[in-house]
Parts: sequence; C-alpha cells; structure tokens
Amino acid sequence: MDYLIVGLGNIGNEYSGTRHNMGFMVLDAFAQASNAVFRKRRYGAVAKVTIGADDVYLLKPDTYMNLSGHAVAHWLKKLRVPVERLLVICDDLNIPFGTLRMRAKGSAGGHNGLKDIEFLIDTQDYARIRIGIGNNFRGSTQVDFVLGKLLPEEKEQVAGIAKRAGEGIQTFVTQGVDRAMNLVNTPPRKE
Repeated sequence: MDYLIVGLGNIGNEYSGTRHNMGFMVLDAFAQASNAVFRKRRYGAVAKVTIGADDVYLLKPDTYMNLSGHAVAHWLKKLRVPVERLLVICDDLNIPFGTLRMRAKGSAGGHNGLKDIEFLIDTQDYARIRIGIGNNFRGSTQVDFVLGKLLPEEKEQVAGIAKRAGEGIQTFVTQGVDRAMNLVNTPPRKE
C-alpha cells in the first residue's frame, strides 16, 4: 500500500520562506534528498518516492493553509491510502522554534490547516509532525508573525529541522508511527 505525506503551507512567492511554510520546506528538502520532482497536479504539487517496497506520495497543497483538507481528502481517495498511512507536517506556534513533536493522532490545537483536514476526512486519527516556530510575536499580530519571513538565525536551522523531520518520515514508513514518534520526539544530542 501507498503512503501520503503532506506538508502544509501557502503557495506563492510572497509566502516563500515564511514560518507558516515549514511543511513545504520539509517536503522540498525530502524530495531533493530523494531526487524526486514535484509536478503540478489537482489540488497541489505531488512527488513520488519509493521507500523499501512502498510508494510514498509527497503533497504540497495549493489550496492555501486553511483549506488544506480539500487536497488531503482528494489524494487519500485517489490513491486509496488508508488514514493510518497519512502523515501531515505543519508549523506550531505553541512549540519553541526548531522543536519537533510527532503524534499518532490528536486535536488540531488551533491550527486552521489541521482543522480543515479533520473536518473533510472526518477524523483526528492521523499522524502529524508539528514543527515549532515559537510565539515571539510581541509588537506584531499572530498572523503577521506566522506569515513573516524567517529570521537569519532561524533560516540557518531549517536544514537541520528538515533532516530530522525527514528521518521521521522515513521511520514512519519503514517502522511505523510509534518508532517514528520515539525518534522525532527525542531531542537531538548536542555535539
């Protein structure tokens, strides 16, 4: 059976490099490391990689963040992927910048993209990796913060964040959600 890995973000140059596009950044890095190429398809850009004997589809919805459920529901149905083989990657304001949290299921926690997915696939029982972007938006609004460009010191951390999330994707496919959670939720060792 196939897997569907979804990175959430907003399309368009004005959103490139913003905190809200962490899901896109992770999938871009994963696709590049796998020599996969995204192609424009219905409801988003899709790339396919093979991990072991499994086909893994990477999806970057073009429906904008708050309507991500349309793309996820469409591709789950089209590929006949069971919800147990869905993994969604998104940003999270409630987690310190660069910290990753993976769960096998759970609430949207105020994330509008996850809310739309849950509404349209009618379940909270799907895996997700949340990437912390912090909540240091003093002096600006929450919307301006999440749609703001990464600071230079944050940009420097994106490759490491994407690498850890990519290891989580690989482990999710090859060893299951519990092993992937153990890997992703363990802070990296300082060297």
